Amino acid sequence: MQMYVYYYERELMNEGDNPPIGIVLCADKSESVVKYTLPENETQIFASKYKLYLPSEEELSQELQREYRALEYDKKNQNNFT
Repeated sequence: MQMYVYYYERELMNEGDNPPIGIVLCADKSESVVKYTLPENETQIFASKYKLYLPSEEELSQELQREYRALEYDKKNQNNFT
């Protein structure tokens, strides 16, 4: 993910834009995901700065559930054709 954030920052940002952020969407909380997603000594995380521009927790949860169901549906249909 960090590669995409850096690419956007270097190639697509306009002057005056806020720095891009990456969002990791997970179905469940995992300390391991948190540990390895952020730099080891990260001391400045300003998620609240972007809160107004992010979907609500409920909207993110619903989207994850929709995607999960779609993947399960595709998986079942793929097995029917093999």
